[in-house]
Amino acid sequence: MACRISELVIEAADAERLAAFWSEVLGYAELGRESDGSIEIGPPGAGFGGPQPTIVLSPSSEPRTGKLRLHIDVNATDRDQDAELERLLALGARPADVGQTGNESWHVLADPEGNEFCLLRTRLQPL
Repeated sequence: MACRISELVIEAADAERLAAFWSEVLGYAELGRESDGSIEIGPPGAGFGGPQPTIVLSPSSEPRTGKLRLHIDVNATDRDQDAELERLLALGARPADVGQTGNESWHVLADPEGNEFCLLRTRLQPL
């Protein structure tokens, strides 16, 4: 028996803003809120325990220091990489420099709070 990733927890200065951003990026919906201000988002109709992990945006007043040790990679499902890059930038992502050469097949971006993620080239089938 093995484990599955059921949820990812991201600390956020503005959990509401990040929940809205990542919901738009991933086509997720709000699944619930906790009394501490945490917001859980995930695939509509599937929720916790489904085939994809949910994301919990947890409020934190602690400033982020240094580069993240874990980042998210995303792939478009219904358009090519260039069109998806335009969409992500319009949603509030911005280019990020983590030392790439410019010859990579992926784009390094940051969400509205500066958390790095990559947009990969390969288009995936939707679940």
